[in-house]
Amino acid sequence: MKEAAIYLYEYQNKVSYDHDETPIDIDALELYLEQIWNNREKSDYFRKDEDSAEEEDKIEEQRFLQILRRSKELKSNKYVGVIHFEGQRINLLPKIFYHPNSENKTSVKDIQLHILWWLSYCEKIRFPSYEANLSSIDSDFFEILTYLFAKYTRELLSSAIYQQYQEVDRELSFVKGRINTNRYIDQNLSRGRWHKINCTYDSFEVDNTFNRVIKYVATLLIGVSKNTDSQKYLREIIFILDEVDDRVMTSSDCSALKFNPMFSDFEKVRDYCQLFLDHSISFDYKTDLKLFAFLLPMEVLFEDFIKGFIQKEVYDISFKSQVSGGYLAKLGKESHFKLRPDLLLKVEDRPIIGDTKYKILDRYSKVPKYGISQSDMYQMVSYAISMKITQIVLIYPKPSWRLDIINEEFIIHDSLAIQDISVRVCEIPITCDLDENLSNGNLTIFFENLVSKLSLSISGVF
Repeated sequence: MKEAAIYLYEYQNKVSYDHDETPIDIDALELYLEQIWNNREKSDYFRKDEDSAEEEDKIEEQRFLQILRRSKELKSNKYVGVIHFEGQRINLLPKIFYHPNSENKTSVKDIQLHILWWLSYCEKIRFPSYEANLSSIDSDFFEILTYLFAKYTRELLSSAIYQQYQEVDRELSFVKGRINTNRYIDQNLSRGRWHKINCTYDSFEVDNTFNRVIKYVATLLIGVSKNTDSQKYLREIIFILDEVDDRVMTSSDCSALKFNPMFSDFEKVRDYCQLFLDHSISFDYKTDLKLFAFLLPMEVLFEDFIKGFIQKEVYDISFKSQVSGGYLAKLGKESHFKLRPDLLLKVEDRPIIGDTKYKILDRYSKVPKYGISQSDMYQMVSYAISMKITQIVLIYPKPSWRLDIINEEFIIHDSLAIQDISVRVCEIPITCDLDENLSNGNLTIFFENLVSKLSLSISGVF
């Protein structure tokens, strides 16, 4: 049976879950999402700061989807990614691609390729390289991840299989390593098998933790991937690792793997395995992959992407190191309300505070402030006064359907300071048109123009 697909944009459209063809067991879905919510890793992607972490810990109900039972509809919250559930594929997409009146809508595949590109610059999650030929992949984030893992791993194993020294216990016809005297007496000498010696020694083995992790992940994925190329690569991986023991492996097994520089290429495979084992995968008692969810809060992804992009691509802007925003107030001897701007930058000799806001500005707002929230401006003024910095930049994403870019400057007069505070509000382009044929080369070339455009845009606002 072909898997049904649902497409939800953050806080935008609604979709019925009670349609005739493939209705969703909404109680089971909610239970599954709550299980993910309660068991999710307490990583930086879910805990932006101490205050929000404390608030998130108090929330017991899942926040990935809004389940509107009265109208029998689903609506997305702030998360992007994909959920596979009992024959349903729920794609959660960024709101910057959604425009109800736009005729030239961005394809789901292009949107998900954008997410992969954003993740390639992020530091809070070790996301493997996105560079690959993706022409044969359907509009499915899960299939893209599976294909990237299978293709890269198969190509790597064709040239080298990871081996490492493992301590093994074996019966030999000669002495190697050290003799297990007690076992030799109990199991061999007492039974007339004196010619076989129990030895413990280090052996250069293919059957090691890393290869067991690869084989386990490949076995899980081959049962659910619908892409023929991915299935082919996964079968070949399992065949190559035929001598490796079949064991259930965990993300902790994966995270414990360390490689010396000679095997640096294997780090990318480890990161893929970590991705599949870490991010909300659920199995049944037979260890078949039945449910899959890869979900990330878009506001944190946007912040992480901007920071990583500036560090790697914008050479005339540097990060100020070892600088703390301090605290806004004191109560007795204790400090409260920690100040933590997203970006603390240095352009030439000028310190600048940068703060990312994953919101869509409203050019046609009745009040000429583009829908910028008052609380955001209060926050910026607090940063400026406490840190004695007069230049602030608020960074917003430009929606894919908007042709022009908002770039305005608000001046805040501070009677206690020598200079006024400048708060520049700017949109930056983080999307591009990927209508070209993806079969020509890898994905890198399709984002080259966007890299140049975004670099110039960021340099211009700072």
